[in-house]
Amino acid sequence: MSRILVVDDDRTTRHFLSRVLKSAGYSVSTASDGTLALRQLRRQPFDLILLDIWMPEMNGLDLLSQVPDQPFQPKVIIMTSDDTPETMLGTIRRRAYRYVVKPVHPDELLEFVSSALTAPTSVPPIEVISARPSWVELLVPCTLEVADRIQSFLGRLDSDLSEDVREAVGRVFRELLLNAIEWGGQLNPERKVRISYLRARRLILYRIADPGPGFCFEDLAHAAAGQAAGDPTAHLRVREEKGIRPGGFGILMARAMVDELIYNEAQNEVVFIKYLD
Repeated sequence: MSRILVVDDDRTTRHFLSRVLKSAGYSVSTASDGTLALRQLRRQPFDLILLDIWMPEMNGLDLLSQVPDQPFQPKVIIMTSDDTPETMLGTIRRRAYRYVVKPVHPDELLEFVSSALTAPTSVPPIEVISARPSWVELLVPCTLEVADRIQSFLGRLDSDLSEDVREAVGRVFRELLLNAIEWGGQLNPERKVRISYLRARRLILYRIADPGPGFCFEDLAHAAAGQAAGDPTAHLRVREEKGIRPGGFGILMARAMVDELIYNEAQNEVVFIKYLD
């Protein structure tokens, strides 16, 4: 039975999270601040921590910084109503597994928890090169599960934008990142994809650089880069025939959802831009 520690200074929230998790079969302990949580971490092992940020005595960021020094090192999901870029980027730098903004639906909570508990512990951590709100740069291991985690962080940087813009940017980023992980990184967690996010007053820019040698568009029938206009879904059949991840919507559709999409000569690096005016 997986052991989960819920750390939140709000009694109602602790009760709600504990009830949902226990009903799903987890063993749950609670703490009302970081100091009490740290005492429990030193006494017994936990597989996962659900951690609030702003609490008395010791806040969540301070506790998160001390987790790597403990005898047992559980994954940590940050659950907070503070979605400011500074707070979110602080959790990345301290190697939180995922960032979730309250309130969260019980079904989503259980999905996040299950994903964290089943994810391999041997995967190298996400490396933070820059964590400024206007310039984020990360090195991420080439595994499929990392895409959801990265999107849960970076998507918060665009929370002030319209839903249409957030959805377009998020879908294109996810597609290009998964392509880089699958093709450039060959799903090898020891290889890294470099992600850069730049936010200016009038644009959002993403750069994704994979560790592979590159590719030729003409050889990628699965990517919909050269499909006939009359059959825009042909690449989906090709992906199925090749046993490639379903759901990829192709480079042509990615181009249509952002304003600029540019590859380097080797085509192992891509930049896309969404203008905000």
